[in-house]
Amino acid sequence: MRFLGLTLVTIVAVQHFIFMYLEMYLWTQPTGLKVFRNTFEKAQTTAVLAANQGLYNGFLGAGLLWGLFQSNEAFAYQIKMFFLVCVIIAGFYGAYSVSRRIFFIQALPAILAVIALL
Repeated sequence: MRFLGLTLVTIVAVQHFIFMYLEMYLWTQPTGLKVFRNTFEKAQTTAVLAANQGLYNGFLGAGLLWGLFQSNEAFAYQIKMFFLVCVIIAGFYGAYSVSRRIFFIQALPAILAVIALL
């Protein structure tokens, strides 16, 4: 179960670095428009907001990596759980405010990671 938990935490961390890249660098590009189901005009007007959101997603990914590489196991567990709970809260809020699919893409993998770590 430990291996599964660490694998899921790694997946959630990588997801958040991908979200960061999409939001900060591809928001107005064809890939970003397709992923976020945006028009070019809307993407242009929200690009600064998306970049800020991407930065926060990068912080979540970095925090999870910190937890994965922390040598003190008890502290590493606390770090991973803290950042996973942050991801879950963000996923629920995104599902509520933007699209229900955010729950499945962002919150669900983090929930599964928490369960596996418990």
